[in-house]
Amino acid sequence: MTLSSGGREALDTEHRRQFLESGYLVLPGLLPEALRERLAPEVDRWVDEGLRARSIAACADPLRLGPPPLLELELPAHGELLTHPPLLRTLTRLLGPDFVFHHLHSDRQDPGIPGKAWHHDCEPNDRSDPSLLMVHTLHYLGGLDEKVGSLAVLPGSHLRAAGKSALAHHGTAELPGEVVIDRLPPGTTVLLNSALFHTRRPAPEGPGHPRYFVDASYCQVGARWRPVKPYWRQMLARARELDLADGQWPELFAERHFTEYPGGERAGTGYAGGGERAGTEYAGGGDHARTECTRGDHARTEFTGTV
Repeated sequence: MTLSSGGREALDTEHRRQFLESGYLVLPGLLPEALRERLAPEVDRWVDEGLRARSIAACADPLRLGPPPLLELELPAHGELLTHPPLLRTLTRLLGPDFVFHHLHSDRQDPGIPGKAWHHDCEPNDRSDPSLLMVHTLHYLGGLDEKVGSLAVLPGSHLRAAGKSALAHHGTAELPGEVVIDRLPPGTTVLLNSALFHTRRPAPEGPGHPRYFVDASYCQVGARWRPVKPYWRQMLARARELDLADGQWPELFAERHFTEYPGGERAGTGYAGGGERAGTEYAGGGDHARTECTRGDHARTEFTGTV
């Protein structure tokens, strides 16, 4: 489902209904060129200077390595993206006036990178309330075309309880009822209900070019959500220090909306034993737990440790 440029900044009742039913919404060109031009070199720095790898390692072995030297949201344009006004106004129509930032990831996916099997990305909260939503915002800085691969989604799959990797045995294969998103203009944002199954397909053989991708997630308040990064407290504290919310979104970086990190946390640090999958940054979903989700929530979760 695509929202026309005339409706970028807010969702009407019909678009909200369609999003709740289908689980996704395409916002063409949501990010202005000036912001994209600042984001792309920050993504290059994040990848080329090893900062992304360091962030992954900090999740894989937090007790030994401690926090990463730099957080994505400390990159100026990335911090601005988190609170991009048209994005937050759209989220307000989906989630209500009070929602909390959950996580941010940034990557440059170079040509030849494998696809990512069918999965969903929702995290549990402590109320198992099926009315609460978690939303992923997938920002495609350069858009999508035949040279960078495609995104496929399975509309309505967020309405059925299933583990994150319940469809992973299909790999990236075509599934009945899927919608393929393979033509997007630069700066397009795809909003996903975090419980929606989706897959990243590689580009067909050929020269290709990199896919610049930033992924941020937000949750409705009303329950405490499970964090995915062991240094989540530092991340939220830094966002408050930088005043990324500009005094307008009091709940956006509030710690009270989160449970402890899985596995127990060291006092005063926010780090836990266990963590995300070594060698794989949680780019829209690590699978360190088996989670069953209902309507975009996480009704039943059995934590199984690190994978």
